[in-house]
Amino acid sequence: MASVDFPYKTIKDVDVQNKRILMRADYNVPLRADGAIADDFRITASLPTINYLLGRGAQLVLISHLGRPKGQVNSKYSLAPVAERLSEALGRPVKFVDDCVGDEVVSATSQMQSGDVILLENLRFHPEEEQNDSSFARNLANDSGAELFVQDGFGVVHRPHASTAAITGILPAVAGLLLEREYVEIKSATDAPNRPLTTVIGGAKISDKMPLVRKFMQIADNVIIGGALANNFLKYDGHNVGDSLVEDGVADLVGSIEQEAKDKYGDELSEHFVLPVDVAVSETGSLDAPRVEVGLDDVASPAKIYDAGEKTIKIIEQTVANSGTVIWNGTLGMAEYPEFSRGSARLALTLAKNPQITSVIGGGDTADFVRNWDALHGGSFTHVSTGGGASLELMAGDELPGIVALMKK
Repeated sequence: MASVDFPYKTIKDVDVQNKRILMRADYNVPLRADGAIADDFRITASLPTINYLLGRGAQLVLISHLGRPKGQVNSKYSLAPVAERLSEALGRPVKFVDDCVGDEVVSATSQMQSGDVILLENLRFHPEEEQNDSSFARNLANDSGAELFVQDGFGVVHRPHASTAAITGILPAVAGLLLEREYVEIKSATDAPNRPLTTVIGGAKISDKMPLVRKFMQIADNVIIGGALANNFLKYDGHNVGDSLVEDGVADLVGSIEQEAKDKYGDELSEHFVLPVDVAVSETGSLDAPRVEVGLDDVASPAKIYDAGEKTIKIIEQTVANSGTVIWNGTLGMAEYPEFSRGSARLALTLAKNPQITSVIGGGDTADFVRNWDALHGGSFTHVSTGGGASLELMAGDELPGIVALMKK
């Protein structure tokens, strides 16, 4: 696979020596009921950029959001636990400041020395963050005393917020190493893949995935549709899906995709546009019920489809194993439940057994599943993204506000 160039300046293209730097990270980590961090993937993903900057004597002021506090202070979404975990990962103190603008920030940052790290409180405690407010962005820059802005929060660059868009009009703005890698890996897979390129698209809402499906219909050699997304196609094709999750009002969308597939693949449609040929259901509709595999015409209420069936899984395994590049966005079923994780697990295993395949895993639920699977079994995945919506939009070829606002090379 050829590597796509990153067309924007990064921290390696500018002088960061001994500078005070404002860095946007994505520390929107999952939390347990007791408030502890359940998964630090996004924290560890930011370490290469942080260590590069600290190794050059920078003073680093980190900003992020966590959860959806809706513009109000909510201790449930405090970044204080992130500061503690980040300190452990870096092996140095990370000072936490319980606001992201104001006198306390000015006081804390004015005392910074070379190699110091400060994490500011949740940006979304202020409604101005999601409003892309330029005055709020100016306060972020001025109160931190920063000379340079580094965007490394890939998971938020599809949002035009104060810390992704407006801030770039106030400070010189470059990319961090994580953002650069996410862009290069994803764009290389979509724009310059090793052929055959196989794309696996799961998830629930076809209206959300429509741009991605359309993009992949244009560029991929094989398109595999799974998860609840596939239920919409099965219903459109006249199969009874019982009480399975389907989206209302999408018949025209589904029909247009199927017609595009027929036009592209012709007589080889079923070989290259892969839909389920059998499914795994819960006969009662409950996720606690046993897995039962049935044909497409044997799903009746109250049964719900929760995974691909064995025949479908074998087709997916064969298609993937013969691929040069695989892009996977969306699990093949309710993969967080062991009974209905079989399709996703077998896909992960196929990728792990074939390290010659360039495999790019979209963020969100798919990344969570793959990393949990990998921790148990060991695997070989080329790139697992930290971004859900951002990876989805970048794969679909959209311009992302937080990237296009950076300084170009």
